[in-house]
Amino acid sequence: MKLTSSAFRDGKEIPAVHTCEGSDVSPPLDWAELPSGTRSLALVMDDPDAPDPEAPRVIWTHWVLYNLPPIEGGLPGAMRGEALPAGALPGKNSWNRRNFNGPCPPIGRHRYFFRLFALDAVLPELGVPTREQLLAAAKGHVLATAELMGTYQKQRGQRP
Repeated sequence: MKLTSSAFRDGKEIPAVHTCEGSDVSPPLDWAELPSGTRSLALVMDDPDAPDPEAPRVIWTHWVLYNLPPIEGGLPGAMRGEALPAGALPGKNSWNRRNFNGPCPPIGRHRYFFRLFALDAVLPELGVPTREQLLAAAKGHVLATAELMGTYQKQRGQRP
């Protein structure tokens, strides 16, 4: 299974338009080569370097989606909850919001991981799950995962 974006390459910088210093809109994502038996997809974007890459303390969640239809393709950029594919449901990020909130690191260059999970089941209605709740519900149903990592460091307002 593969996960890519036309906005940035794996391991490279996420464009500012997808961050708090820009329009704060989700990047386009494309996936391919879903495994046989995939009944739904889940997507999580998180930052393991929060608040400071030199002394990370938490995994900061930026986006949670589940029950995405298991079709080849992906999500266009600037995706909002009301435009999700039929059946797809949002979870809750670390700001207690249902939508994408992009990179906004308080200090240093952070890594942002987009993880796509191919599941052998459509998950039950979970309300508005956190990253942890979604991963717990997906446990035992993951057929494959794909990962895309981008980096970002704020250009203005950076603490010394």
